[in-house]
Amino acid sequence: MPVEEREGKKYVRTPLSEEDVRALSAGDVVLISGTVYAARDAAHKRLLEMADRGEPLPFPVQGSIVYYVGPTPTRPGEVTGSAGPTTSGRMDRYTPRMLEMGMKGMIGKGSRGPGVREALREHVGVYMAALGGGGALSALSIKRSEIVAFEELGPEAVRAMEFEEFPAWVINDCEGRDYYSEAMLPWRRDEALPEEMRIVKG
Repeated sequence: MPVEEREGKKYVRTPLSEEDVRALSAGDVVLISGTVYAARDAAHKRLLEMADRGEPLPFPVQGSIVYYVGPTPTRPGEVTGSAGPTTSGRMDRYTPRMLEMGMKGMIGKGSRGPGVREALREHVGVYMAALGGGGALSALSIKRSEIVAFEELGPEAVRAMEFEEFPAWVINDCEGRDYYSEAMLPWRRDEALPEEMRIVKG
């Protein structure tokens, strides 16, 4: 299902195609539906070790979105505990390889390093940010959560999560744009910038 745009928001459904990714630009508000896989750094390390041994991974990486999250314990009657994003930089060392294997999207918080941004361009991927500090709100958009690998890692186990219009913001697109840099630019006092790009406060 191609990306749809309604009322200034873009609606996407997993798995993502290259066409889907190319339709997303830095600064876009995105509502994500479909299966998303939760994994943090401990799980990423194990996933790449499996790949190095030639073993099949526990979820289909091609076209996938990975959410950097370790949910809090689930209380009776809940689908998941609080599910706010983890700092994405912890996954930077693993991300280029995951993109090479077919992953198309990531959700986390904070900025990404230059190696990740270059890999997004090379492999046509997108990095999105979820609402930091809004784990309970994010959990409302998660309709199913099931551990699919590394149960012994507890909150860092790999989970298949079913999203229904989960809100996120595109930070790094496949064209090399960085929303954080663009949003901060007008507020920087930087004498190295061309005059037309400077807005000096005070």
